[in-house]
Amino acid sequence: MHKILGDRKTIVWLMTPGLLLLAFMILVPIAVGFYYSLTDWNGVGDYGFVGFQNYGDAFAHDPVFWKSLLNSVLLGLGLVAVQHPLAIVIAMLAQYGGRWEKLLRVCIFIPSIISTFVTTKLWTSIFDTQFGLLNRVLDQIGLSAWQQDWLGDPGWAIACIIFVCMWQGFGYAFLLYYAGIKGVPKDLYEAAMLDGASGAQLNRRIVLPLLAPVLRVNLVLAVVSAFKQMETVYLMTSGGPGNSTQFLSTYLYSKAFREGLYGYGNAISLLLVAICLLVTLGMNRAMKREVGEY
Repeated sequence: MHKILGDRKTIVWLMTPGLLLLAFMILVPIAVGFYYSLTDWNGVGDYGFVGFQNYGDAFAHDPVFWKSLLNSVLLGLGLVAVQHPLAIVIAMLAQYGGRWEKLLRVCIFIPSIISTFVTTKLWTSIFDTQFGLLNRVLDQIGLSAWQQDWLGDPGWAIACIIFVCMWQGFGYAFLLYYAGIKGVPKDLYEAAMLDGASGAQLNRRIVLPLLAPVLRVNLVLAVVSAFKQMETVYLMTSGGPGNSTQFLSTYLYSKAFREGLYGYGNAISLLLVAICLLVTLGMNRAMKREVGEY
């Protein structure tokens, strides 16, 4: 085995199928998308080359592109600043659940395994202006002045989408943090408790530092998923009202397949790929640190 792994030609041959699959599934589509992003193609028929005009139009003449980018950033901030701190706290508390711990895990994770279509339609019906549960409850408890057109008002619509996205993905964030906490050796807890550490000190001084690798992966995945958000937005508002809830994924879909601006849609998709790569590299570098093995 050592002789085989020490042969560079053998290593190249073993890596070739995976590299070919990577090129066919990822690199080739990106290259084709970049080619069409330099054209004015509408998806059928002939087309002409326009160079980097599509990119220039997106940056300089398309306020909806910037709005969709801002919405993606807002969702990313919501995941980082609200969802993940809350997931860490609940994961810390869940380990003290005793006989209810398993039930608590299941209840928290259920929304993440239900179909996005089902959960999205559920929340859409809750936010419905006339027949939605939320407005009915507000009316029943005497807060009818708080009733809103939740998905028809631009400000409330983006807030509702961000809330639903955080609710849907909370289970995955919780599960990763919970697994990381469960992986901390018990002898570290015992040694700290012998030194007189309280529960809060255990979490702050032991658990959180050892969760650093999990935290880094989780936050990068969360921010990238915010920029790629598509299904929930499309099913709830389709980018409306008035493009106020457009995200990068829904906007490029709208441009390419609704308006027939296939070249422009490809330009936005390439910008989305570039943004995700830059965010991933930037966050990995910012959060890179030495973490002790355990």
